[in-house]
Amino acid sequence: MYRFDTSVSSVVSIADGARTVPAGPLSPELLDRMQRLWHAANYLTVAQIYLRDNPLLREPLRPEHVKPRLLGHWGTSPGLSLIYLHLNRLITEHDANVIYLAGPGHGGPALVGHAYLEGTYTEVYPEITQDLDGLRRLCRRFSTPGGIPSHVSVPTPGSIHEGGELGYVLSHAFGAAFDNPDLIVAAVVGDGEAESGPLAGAWRGTAFLNPARDGAVLPILHLNGYKISGPAILGRETDENLRAFLQGNGYEAYFVEGDDPARVHQAFAATLDACYDRIRVIQDRARRYGLSERPRWPAIVLRTPKGWTGPKEVDGHPAEGTFRSHQVPMTDTRTNPEHLAQLEQWLRSYHPELLFDDTGRLIAELAELAPGADRRMSANPHTNGGRVMVDLDLPDFRDYAIDVDPKRPALIRQESTRQLGKMLRDIYVRNAEQANFRLFCPDETNSNRLGNVFEVENRCFVGPILDIDDHLTPDGRVMEVLSEHLCEGWLEAYTLTGRHGIFATYEAFAMVAASMVVQHAKWLQEAANLPWRAPLPSLNILLTSTCWRNDHNGFSHQGPGLIDVMLSKRGTVTRIYLPPDANCLLSVADHCLRSRNYVNLIVQDKQPQLQFLDMEQAIEHCARGASIWHRVGNEDGEPDVVLGCAGDIPTMETVAAAAYLRDQVPDLRVRVVNVVDLMRLFPARIHPHGTTEQEFADLFTADKPVVFAFHGYQRAIHELVHGQPDVDRIHVRGFNEQGTTTTPFQMVAMNEMSRFHLAAEAIRRCPRLAERAPALIAECDARIAEAAAYAREHFEDQPEIRDWAWRD
Repeated sequence: MYRFDTSVSSVVSIADGARTVPAGPLSPELLDRMQRLWHAANYLTVAQIYLRDNPLLREPLRPEHVKPRLLGHWGTSPGLSLIYLHLNRLITEHDANVIYLAGPGHGGPALVGHAYLEGTYTEVYPEITQDLDGLRRLCRRFSTPGGIPSHVSVPTPGSIHEGGELGYVLSHAFGAAFDNPDLIVAAVVGDGEAESGPLAGAWRGTAFLNPARDGAVLPILHLNGYKISGPAILGRETDENLRAFLQGNGYEAYFVEGDDPARVHQAFAATLDACYDRIRVIQDRARRYGLSERPRWPAIVLRTPKGWTGPKEVDGHPAEGTFRSHQVPMTDTRTNPEHLAQLEQWLRSYHPELLFDDTGRLIAELAELAPGADRRMSANPHTNGGRVMVDLDLPDFRDYAIDVDPKRPALIRQESTRQLGKMLRDIYVRNAEQANFRLFCPDETNSNRLGNVFEVENRCFVGPILDIDDHLTPDGRVMEVLSEHLCEGWLEAYTLTGRHGIFATYEAFAMVAASMVVQHAKWLQEAANLPWRAPLPSLNILLTSTCWRNDHNGFSHQGPGLIDVMLSKRGTVTRIYLPPDANCLLSVADHCLRSRNYVNLIVQDKQPQLQFLDMEQAIEHCARGASIWHRVGNEDGEPDVVLGCAGDIPTMETVAAAAYLRDQVPDLRVRVVNVVDLMRLFPARIHPHGTTEQEFADLFTADKPVVFAFHGYQRAIHELVHGQPDVDRIHVRGFNEQGTTTTPFQMVAMNEMSRFHLAAEAIRRCPRLAERAPALIAECDARIAEAAAYAREHFEDQPEIRDWAWRD
């Protein structure tokens, strides 16, 4: 454990004119400049929160200079600024390549302030000029209508992590560091964030960080004592307990604590130097001699007061160092003269007249402390990943096609995801030199039938490896960890820094990370409005082990909810694909890996399934997004009923229902429509992939009944087609929360989506079959009962159901 004590008794002072300067790596002149730059950053933070005019107090502060709505978070900002300017010193002195991830995302004004002070903000927003008017505009846009949020959000240059939803800063940090050997990711962990489950798991990223080929993650646990209204758990822990906690997670703890700015500056500078030296020693050894054991990486514990340098008291209550400084210490400064005077006193305590020149620009001797060009953390290309992105070298997906007779669909069964695994194997090979592709999966790569990747690649693990381990090495790029949060977070940052990948997981447990997917989609949506943010590789999620074929695991593993989550996001960033077979899956995967700025959700089960389309048919079908499958329908002109379907198991049951109706009711004209791109069901005015009314009618007719079998919850289809013509005629069968450990057919039967349920519904909805319908539906019900009885007696489905295949 390393402690740089900042107490008065332990600091050796040296004379500097009339002052005494605590000893440390900073010269008296540099310490003075850094403290003044810290004052400038703190001043801009307070000004952004409070001021709409008079940004440098060139006149006495009046109520009309203050915003009517005071929004923002002061408490964490001074600590974030201190860390930022010390990282800048590290960059300048060592030409280090560093990016900054702020876990306490509400410290937005601090990071915005630094981006402005080092010039990047003006470069990307030319209207925010480096003068008095620019400062005024900067203050007026913070947390105001049409402005920027209080988080370190998408509009903040240098940000790949917003922090609006706490828990992900470390997973993002490790994802950014993978395959970025020269990069150091400084990840500030807020003491409130440290209480979240995802963050607790993310400390274990050290077991996957290979210093021979990856960058470094420097966690900085910033303990200022309080959350929004109560104490932080780790803030009340002893140093010894914190040291043990960090050591158990693979870190060497370095402690800095204090409230005297000069002493904390010196202590933090010395600590940062020691951590940097330690990182370079770890990397140099691994790159020279190979990795012999899991290294112990440095981590900093920084204890400083919440709201440091802010008001000591407000209305007789302590403020600095307490939860009362978390957000806005004085909220009624426009109407309370005492608070207005206190605000002015607070702002003037930073002496803005000594920090900014007559024009309002930061004085040169302070501006010079920032690194140059792309070494600025606010301008680092890795935080605008499209600038450093290298396109994937993709094989021809047609090479992995399953040979399907185009005239005889649904005859052969194969594992569709197995074919994708072969394609991913060759993606690893073709992109080995650029090292810009990884597969992320919660310990289920083989289970999900993607195991062909292990012919050329290994699982990553930086730790003890036994002879009995399977494809496990420190330099592997298949990332298996039993945490959906880590897989999702790693991939998010991997793509945000310009690389490519897929997150494959069991469908039901993708919901563990659903809110992370939502946050990433929101990021992409906002980034699309910023021309300076370059296009990024899409975030690709493969859901397998789906609800319909988790008949062996049971109800807990049966849940298609991520589809509904994705449908609620804007069409500019979300796509949902339900390929019915392997060849469609290959076509969709190729498209998704080439795409930019989307969250692509692909749903495809891993079990052997019927194959419907040859490759050319699959390509055409996927390009259309939805097609009439003439081969399995029997319409001659206008149909009597339309059987629609989306998803592999719904497609099989729909095709089987069409075959059953052809046999039992040969005069019933049936059209089969398969949907692979779920967004095609939206009206065109709602989603860019949506259909016009005419296109929708061309698929589903203008007025005929539609029985639609869907992979997910029925409500999703009703939401999608809302606004299309005559949607009351669409009757949806899907997952309705009926599940257990049972047979595959009984699973669809329990949810009333079996071929016999679909056939009965089609008969029921066809007016000209009204007289014959009772007998025909009774026959369907009898087949359902017979199948259930057989399964209960034999523990499997009837052979004619289990082995069903198409016949002409």
